[in-house]
Amino acid sequence: MPDRDPFAPVVLTAADGARAEVLPYGAHVTSWRPAPATPGGDAERLYLSARAERRAGAAVRGGVPVCWPQFADQGPLPKHGLVRTRAWALVDDGQAADGAGYATFALTDDAATRALWPHAFRLALTVRVAAGWLEVALAVENPGPAPFAFTGALHTYLGVGDVAAAQVRGLEGAAYRDKTRDKAAGGATMPAAHTPLTPAGEVDRVYAGEGAPVEVDDPVLGRRTRLSQAGWSDVVVWTPGEAAGQAIGDVAPGDWRRWLCVEAASAAAAVTVPAGGRWTGGQRLDAA
Repeated sequence: MPDRDPFAPVVLTAADGARAEVLPYGAHVTSWRPAPATPGGDAERLYLSARAERRAGAAVRGGVPVCWPQFADQGPLPKHGLVRTRAWALVDDGQAADGAGYATFALTDDAATRALWPHAFRLALTVRVAAGWLEVALAVENPGPAPFAFTGALHTYLGVGDVAAAQVRGLEGAAYRDKTRDKAAGGATMPAAHTPLTPAGEVDRVYAGEGAPVEVDDPVLGRRTRLSQAGWSDVVVWTPGEAAGQAIGDVAPGDWRRWLCVEAASAAAAVTVPAGGRWTGGQRLDAA
């Protein structure tokens, strides 16, 4: 267990004034403010609930949770896996030669994780921020004697003015699994829509094999965010809609409208890491 308070944020500051904050608890990015000279200025770009819990065993609502080694409820583990509710160790932080602020956090298996998931692992999460961009990268190492498989995501909560007015571009022409349909079967495969997604109502979609950049247009706040990824195989788009959103206990009434999750994920099929192997996956957000 790290000596530092896992709920005291590590502040990353770039030479140009861009900032991010990361909790050691979950290696959880909770804030991203681009440099003041960026289009849109240094306004907060992520959503973090004012009611987010900060206690051991509870997930923090908002920011960028790390979901691993299980995405959502796709398996026997707790929802979204084991690592978002554990304290990670701060390995390194500071300002890189290119002026970017950075921090790296690490987590390894222990008796508690092995009681639920019987594999040795080493994880490292590196966050970098500068200018108008934020990068989050997860590295997974398997030091054990046998391969293991995982699903997961960087569960990014983008702050928006009103989710019903936002548009998601870049997924036109892609079929998807709609998890709001036929829930007992884990969702229904739907044909491509060929138009930008306007996420009015409940949306819970997995776009398998779609690693192309996605752009979220937020006309209420007058800004756009471009999301690109590497390593992860899928894109997940989620907003709970009014009925489910109002029932979320750690979110203020109506606040469900203020976020849209666009996630770099490997959810449609598991990633296998061989014994002694390593996998990396990252997501980059660019403010516009």
